[in-house]
Amino acid sequence: ILFVSTLEPRKNVEGVLRAFAAVAGEFPHQLVLVGRPGWGMPPLDPLLEELKIADRVRVLGYVEDRAHLPAFYAAADLFFFPSFYEGFGLPVLEAMACGVPVVCSHASSLPEVGGDAARYFDPTDVAAMADAIMAVWRDETLREDMRRRGLACAAQFSWERAADETLAVYTATN
Repeated sequence: ILFVSTLEPRKNVEGVLRAFAAVAGEFPHQLVLVGRPGWGMPPLDPLLEELKIADRVRVLGYVEDRAHLPAFYAAADLFFFPSFYEGFGLPVLEAMACGVPVVCSHASSLPEVGGDAARYFDPTDVAAMADAIMAVWRDETLREDMRRRGLACAAQFSWERAADETLAVYTATN
């Protein structure tokens, strides 16, 4: 299970760990956190020990070369993103573009990015997060469908399209 983001409170890192701890006994997976520590983030070790998942969580830090990041996505069976707030949600789009099923919060812009390709939950509800992980994990047909829909959804986004639409806003006359 992969989480990619700056490690800070608005990204709900504590929720990531608590939801993983709730389901860790159900499968052999590890949780991999990729990202540098951000503002206001306490050390993770005490919580990892409290939840008894320190041996199942890998905190890798920031991936310096963005060219290596797709390999992390490709190696994941599931992308988990319970953020409280996102301006856009690029990690969700990156995961879908790599064919990884996405389980993420229904907060802010994430449903606009993930469309019908992601499974959503309330980021304040650890039980709902754990249920979403397990629902996707237990259903291979659903995971394959999410991969297919995620690739299609990600294909709708491009930097060229973003530039064209931004230019259109600036050049529109009223």
